[in-house]
Amino acid sequence: MSIKLQTDTTKILINSIQRFFAKNMDDEIGDLKAQLLLDFVIREIGPSIYNQAIADAQVYFQDKVEDLGGVKYEAEFDYWKK
Repeated sequence: MSIKLQTDTTKILINSIQRFFAKNMDDEIGDLKAQLLLDFVIREIGPSIYNQAIADAQVYFQDKVEDLGGVKYEAEFDYWKK
């Protein structure tokens, strides 16, 4: 699976990378270098973050499903018990 970002998101991230370099590395980088760095991060680091997010979501939803019986339980046949 290849991670693909929206064009607007890519532009914002490239600007962020350039700003990071200017502020923290005392160096300015152009659009091409920022794009290459972004591509590297997406291909090398992105899948690990994506996989962890999926694992976290799976645990979250499994916990919610396990608790569903207790949360949504409604007593049956209790009309005449009143």
